[in-house]
Amino acid sequence: MANGVLPIRIGFLYDFPQGDDLFSASLRLGLDEVAATGRLDRDVEFVECQARGLPSGSEHDVKRAFAELVDGGAIAIIGPSISDNALIAAPLCDAARIPAINYSGGERTRSQWMFHYQVGSLEEEPPVLAQRMVERGLARAAVVFDQSPVGRRYAECFEAARGRLGLEVTGTASISSLAESADDVLARLRGGNPDVLVYLGLGVSSRAVALARAALDWNVPVLANSALMFGYARRDWRDGYAGWEYVDTIADDNVRRAALHEISPRAAGGPIGCAAYDMGRLLGEAIAQSDHLTRAGIADGLRRVKQLPATSGYEGTLMGFGTWEHAALKGHYLVLREWRDGKSVQVQR
Repeated sequence: MANGVLPIRIGFLYDFPQGDDLFSASLRLGLDEVAATGRLDRDVEFVECQARGLPSGSEHDVKRAFAELVDGGAIAIIGPSISDNALIAAPLCDAARIPAINYSGGERTRSQWMFHYQVGSLEEEPPVLAQRMVERGLARAAVVFDQSPVGRRYAECFEAARGRLGLEVTGTASISSLAESADDVLARLRGGNPDVLVYLGLGVSSRAVALARAALDWNVPVLANSALMFGYARRDWRDGYAGWEYVDTIADDNVRRAALHEISPRAAGGPIGCAAYDMGRLLGEAIAQSDHLTRAGIADGLRRVKQLPATSGYEGTLMGFGTWEHAALKGHYLVLREWRDGKSVQVQR
């Protein structure tokens, strides 16, 4: 407490284990950037709460963590990160009348009090992948997807996109989002003789798919959703992803990301650091533009944020909210990349 002034309390609802302080440190960088303009009249304190959310945990634990942050005096919440859990948290935000920014992929996670920073998109990635099939002359796809709200929504949107573009599906299969083996599934899909394998899921099962493809010595091209961002955290998974094209949210031409790299190469090095930094900036602007330092005031402040250059996405991607617009990123924020020689490389189209 500086000069007797209470700090603003911001809650972090983590629904996935944090390996280090990358997220909180990157968000602090963005918030401090706004504070440096002199428009915040007090300090901001972070309160973190870890939940064991879905798919490996429970709805109960997400609700427990949410209640702890609300009862602990948080004026706004950052999280959850997984669509399954953001779907749980959104009605809780509305009931408690507390603003939150989730950073999942599902547009259905948005509500009156729940805002959304899109780290990927269940609805927009499938058309990107279908269009990439057209660009590469791949007309027949085998689709494997997680048996979860995330995987099913991806599959639904891919079906709509491929139908519009006249692409064919030779076979589909669902697997557990926590699957450790996919050998039988891929062997069956291989029988349809597809031009490409499309993986759609949360990400844990992508490892099983990669291992099964290698075991079958099946050299079919692979297109995948943003689940392959797991490669940033799991270096041991990257060889299995070699040659796979996937959807990411960081681009090499983004000027704002280049500026962040000068400050913190660690934060700029991957999609989560960039997203956290951007959410720090969004939150800082909301506090600065709030007429009243209450939960309702912060929600109104978020809706006033407009036209901020984003660190995620291709150059020109912008951020902001509105009265009925709770998606942060506008423009070309989905970026095709490929895992190659242990590194994520932007695809030139």
